[in-house]
Amino acid sequence: MKQLLVLLSLLCISNCMFSQKNSSKVPDSLKNKSYTYLDDKMYSFRKDSSKAAPYLNTYLNKALNEKNWEEVVYAYQNILHQSPEKIRIFYADSMVYAAKKSTDNALIGSAYLSKGIVFYGQKKYESAFDNYITANSYISLTDDKYQHNKVKYHMAQVKYLLGFYDEAISLFQDCLEYYKKDDTRAYLNCLHSLGVLNNKIGNYGLCSEINKKGISESERLKNSEMIPYFKHSEGINLYFKKNYGSAIVNIESSLDSIRENKDFANEAVGNFYIGKSYWALNKKEKALPYFLKVDRTFIEKNYMRPDLREVYELLINYYKSKNDQKSQLLYIDQLLKADSLLNETNKYLITKIHKQYDTKELLVEREKIHKQLKKEKYYDVILIVIILILFTFSVFLTYRYHKNKKFYKKKFDEVMLSPISLDKPNSKLKKEKAEVLDIPEETIAFVLKELQKFESEKKFLTKDVRLTTVAGMLHTNSKYLYKIISHHKNKRFVEYINDLKIDFIITLLKENKMARNYTNTALALEAGFNSTQQFVNAFKSRTEMPVNFFIEEINKRSKN
Repeated sequence: MKQLLVLLSLLCISNCMFSQKNSSKVPDSLKNKSYTYLDDKMYSFRKDSSKAAPYLNTYLNKALNEKNWEEVVYAYQNILHQSPEKIRIFYADSMVYAAKKSTDNALIGSAYLSKGIVFYGQKKYESAFDNYITANSYISLTDDKYQHNKVKYHMAQVKYLLGFYDEAISLFQDCLEYYKKDDTRAYLNCLHSLGVLNNKIGNYGLCSEINKKGISESERLKNSEMIPYFKHSEGINLYFKKNYGSAIVNIESSLDSIRENKDFANEAVGNFYIGKSYWALNKKEKALPYFLKVDRTFIEKNYMRPDLREVYELLINYYKSKNDQKSQLLYIDQLLKADSLLNETNKYLITKIHKQYDTKELLVEREKIHKQLKKEKYYDVILIVIILILFTFSVFLTYRYHKNKKFYKKKFDEVMLSPISLDKPNSKLKKEKAEVLDIPEETIAFVLKELQKFESEKKFLTKDVRLTTVAGMLHTNSKYLYKIISHHKNKRFVEYINDLKIDFIITLLKENKMARNYTNTALALEAGFNSTQQFVNAFKSRTEMPVNFFIEEINKRSKN
């Protein structure tokens, strides 16, 4: 009773998945149709499940009503092929249940074989193998050689994926002899698998012989579909023979056909070994795009096998050498995901492969990179702040430069009119001006006359012009001289002498083009300054512009 409920539940699922409204009911027009008619219709709509659904349901209902268990199994098998991957196991269970009702060992074995194939497609290889063994236990009780070899073939595939290569070779060899007579495609598939397996056990010479024979047999049997796969196999074999250039050529020549077959697994394997060949030739930049294609297949199809995991170790090392920590972190995460998947699907084989990075090392490395990136992000923020400060400062400097330039041009125009216009009132000298009244008028007049003579004879151009020295020249005392200069020149003595020197230089630069080529040091010597810096400061104080600007501007004006 319990088994019947399971069967009815599965039938309901079937009707829901493959029917539109009211399609679970058998249309009147199909009620009396034969299995052959319905089978032909199912086949014609095999690529459109919605159109195939009425015929699938009618076929199943007809078989159930007639208790024709062989046809029930066949109906569920067709529904299974039309259904999504996730629910196929339900229809496989229904096949087993219906087959057991028939008590036909061949049919029961075939149902278990189908169930194993579903598990194989879900990458549950151990469950697949268990069902293949069960299938074999029933089929071995019959004389059905086709089913017997079919089970053996699928068992060999699982043995290959689990890494039991010698056992897989033995099984494929048995199948080869049978299929050679009756099934061209299965025969060529066995031959191809034997070539791949001999490569796995390091028998590269025999692998090449098998691939050569495979191409020859494909041509003889007029089956061109398998030729790219033998070339693909030979390309990988040539990689292991270290014939990297030929490996690339062989694999590349096979990939277009493999892509047309939508065989993403062999495409990924081909890309991996092309990349490895370029890597071995030290052409890492050429290898990189092929490794990234393998990664894309893993992302999009969730396909990974033990030898392909090395692609992530190579990518991690590549980006480590480039100091690209973000990419390094990305592929550490991808390698962890790949290992997680392989541990689920290839528990036995994953323990046999060499790993440069184990999970613990990857986690430590990932944490280390996370910390480094966090630190770099902090430094990036600081750098951005510094750049903003520097930018703001540069804007300020640019603004100040243009503002100063405008101001300097104004001052230049004033200087070109007359240096006297540069004299400014000095409020600090008010007290000193008042004190000049203590000096006799005739003394003041005499000193002013002597000062005029001092200026016209350019005695101020000598070095170390001191107050006491000039007072001696003018036949007066330094106290009187200081007060008279302060009152009548509105300057202190040092400023008075410096201004005379600068006015001399201004006149020199106006009148003598050669002087404009002098250095500041040479000009300082001409004016009798003790140092270049003293001259530069005095010029800026007098004219409110730098010496260089004055010379540049006067040269520009002269050209115009």
